[in-house]
Amino acid sequence: MTKILLCGYNGKMGKVIIEAVNERNNCEIFCGVDLYGNGDMDFFEFKTFSEVDKKPDVIIDFSNPALIDDILDFAVKNNVPAVICTTGFSAEQVKKIKDAAKDVAIFYSGNMSLGINLIIELSKKAAAVFGNAFDIEIIEKHHNQKIDAPSGTALMIADGISSVLEAEPQYVYDRHAYRKKRSKNEIGIHAVRGGTIVGEHEVIFAGHDEVLSIKHQATSKEVFATGAVNAAVFMANQKAGLYDMSDLLQNV
Repeated sequence: MTKILLCGYNGKMGKVIIEAVNERNNCEIFCGVDLYGNGDMDFFEFKTFSEVDKKPDVIIDFSNPALIDDILDFAVKNNVPAVICTTGFSAEQVKKIKDAAKDVAIFYSGNMSLGINLIIELSKKAAAVFGNAFDIEIIEKHHNQKIDAPSGTALMIADGISSVLEAEPQYVYDRHAYRKKRSKNEIGIHAVRGGTIVGEHEVIFAGHDEVLSIKHQATSKEVFATGAVNAAVFMANQKAGLYDMSDLLQNV
């Protein structure tokens, strides 16, 4: 039985994670950290990581980028693997995650969906075939409560595509300040926020007289919860290192 510490259990994704875990028999929510917890859960609750006096097998984080230092400190000091699902980290915070992975097992992914990770692989293949003959644009759509933009998933897709291109592209987030033609050496990334959209990502390869579009739509947060819980069970006994969805898929 994998004992999970859930960071952000009182949030929207936290509640979906709890439901996903309750449907399984190989893991449990052992304790949780949430500043806005009400103390009415059937597991040990803590406001901050400094208060945690229990030893879980793994951490699942669906909270806020501001908590990453506390999460990593706890993980390293207690040798507890962590599944980092939060997005919107700065470059400095991403470096801290990678540095912590030298001492403890860290699973870091901007998206826990199997379909999204397949889109990344398909987009990499398309980019390798098209080269610079096609312009690449990424459009992501999320609900009106999402704070960070562009989404971590959009950046994951862009980074995947960049890895197969001969020249490192420029990411362009906002064209209104540009008064010039689109260059070949760029990837446009656009964010839409509205309503209750769970998550949509589309990669457009626009060439001469033809367009290839690869799209993924999530209709429920459950797909992300399932991926996070699968990752937690997988990570519970892993050695120090940085892991992502590709590592999990190899063990499915």
